[in-house]
Amino acid sequence: MPIYAYKCSACGHAKDVLQKMSDAPLTTCPECGQSTFSKQVTAAGFQLKGSGWYVTDFRGGGTNGAGNAAAKSDTGSAGQSAAAPAAAPTPSSSEGSAA
Repeated sequence: MPIYAYKCSACGHAKDVLQKMSDAPLTTCPECGQSTFSKQVTAAGFQLKGSGWYVTDFRGGGTNGAGNAAAKSDTGSAGQSAAAPAAAPTPSSSEGSAA
């Protein structure tokens, strides 16, 4: 529920009131009893800055999901290509020593 700021134009009494958006605005001042209690225009209490929140934010302790996936795929490709030539001579050398 939002908090609305009210001020009486007759006596100057100001009050913040927690109300539903569907509630009727207050008109009677609680201090002087006159019908000069009106809602004030106020600024928001917070600001949203930046590009926003994404599904990948704060998962796995990384900076972002796309950067980590790219780094893993580059490392995995290099590791597999280096392991493939080393694995190929092993079976041929074992066949050569058996013959």
